[in-house]
Amino acid sequence: MGDPAGVGLDVLLAALGSAGGSDLPGIVLIADPNVVRERAALLGSIIAVHGLDAGASRLAGAPATLRVLPVVCAAPVTPGQPNAANGAATIEAIEIGARLVREGRASALVTNPIAKEVLRAAGYAHRGHTDFLGELASRLWGVTAHPVMMLAAAEIKVVPVTVHLPLASVPGHLTRELIIETGLITADALVKDFRIARPRLAVCGLNPHAGENGLLGSEEQSVIGPAIAQLRKAGLTITGPHSADTLFHATARKRYDAVLAMYHDQGLVPFKTIAFDRGVNVTLGLPFV
Repeated sequence: MGDPAGVGLDVLLAALGSAGGSDLPGIVLIADPNVVRERAALLGSIIAVHGLDAGASRLAGAPATLRVLPVVCAAPVTPGQPNAANGAATIEAIEIGARLVREGRASALVTNPIAKEVLRAAGYAHRGHTDFLGELASRLWGVTAHPVMMLAAAEIKVVPVTVHLPLASVPGHLTRELIIETGLITADALVKDFRIARPRLAVCGLNPHAGENGLLGSEEQSVIGPAIAQLRKAGLTITGPHSADTLFHATARKRYDAVLAMYHDQGLVPFKTIAFDRGVNVTLGLPFV
């Protein structure tokens, strides 16, 4: 459900309504059924809500209803006003979803938006979904996962190498090893998940004009360039470091299948400009979808 006071439930109900109910049989929502009913009534949604038995062996319900596996919100929910008292339910819903996939009762997990500041007040130790899903992969699957965030749309796919960091912290966190691991995970996902037989990666520089051969910064020469060379030795088709300000126009996008950006806004600003209402965040590097 994401944050119960957030936009996630609104988007879900609107999406299901626009689909005419045809997608309902494949979806189970993990949320507080009463909150979902209240939101549906507020939005004038005609989607019927069916609360499942939390202990049911099958995620079954009436065919024309939205099946809701219950988690209980501790406090009343007011849309647009996140409440730390409901943080535990938000976290529980994510974990239940991962467990359902681990048990083979679900095929994949879709996460609605969370309010990170509110969850931190509720004791949530992670910067976002991505970190928490990595922990769940370790705890439930017993594997060491390096979750990687890809923003994906038909026109463009972008992977930020560093994600939710203050901008001043980025150079210190950017290492050859991090770029190499992110590149390998991205290329593997493009083959396995997007069916691109020979994926082409483009890599942004960190500094303006990709450092101008050291004039505007040295990270391209000391960190990014050597990482690209190592990925090339590993068999990847990869170019860079490129000046980020010329990498995202339509002609340039024809030359690659995904971009590795060095920090969050370097990749997400152009992505959301190009595909704001069509792009989705896909977490790569996990043992589940």
